[in-house]
Amino acid sequence: MDMENLDRFVFFEHARKAAEAAYADNPLDADNLTRWGGALLELSQCNPEDSKKLLQEAVSKLEEALTLNPQKHDALWCLGNAFTNHALLSPEINEASSYFNKASDYFQQACDQDPGNELYQKSLEFSFKAPEVYAEFHKSGPIGAEPSTSSAKTATRKKKSSDLKYDIFGWVILAVGIVVWVGFAKNHMPPPPR
Repeated sequence: MDMENLDRFVFFEHARKAAEAAYADNPLDADNLTRWGGALLELSQCNPEDSKKLLQEAVSKLEEALTLNPQKHDALWCLGNAFTNHALLSPEINEASSYFNKASDYFQQACDQDPGNELYQKSLEFSFKAPEVYAEFHKSGPIGAEPSTSSAKTATRKKKSSDLKYDIFGWVILAVGIVVWVGFAKNHMPPPPR
């Protein structure tokens, strides 16, 4: 793990632990559950070995936040991201399609709750293109698999697919990080001057 990823891991692990501690004090705080789910979503990107497990935990926390506040648009958006990540990690097209459909539904709900949010709109637009991206990822086999031939054309295609995958994951991670950071900033605001 390089230094930048280590810093991200430490930051989001701290955020996860803080949210877990806050949950012990108040399990009915939908904002805290959303931060917790967002932190788990980010950690799933930092820790490839446990990414599916962390995504499932993130979904659990975000769904719990929605049971407390069904109108919570940032939780809806984070769930869309979690299901998009699940789909991209799925080896089977049918399983991935199910996750992409769930992601689109949650992105649409987030847009309905906050229609002016450009990030939600872009996520919804991407969700319609996601199955094409998935097909591109899996053209040469599962993500991370070695190509069956050693031709330069196959290597170039794999490189482009890999670059696209990292670009998409990078933007998803950045967006989730911003939402989590804004959530923390809102909760840790200094008191107003007197």
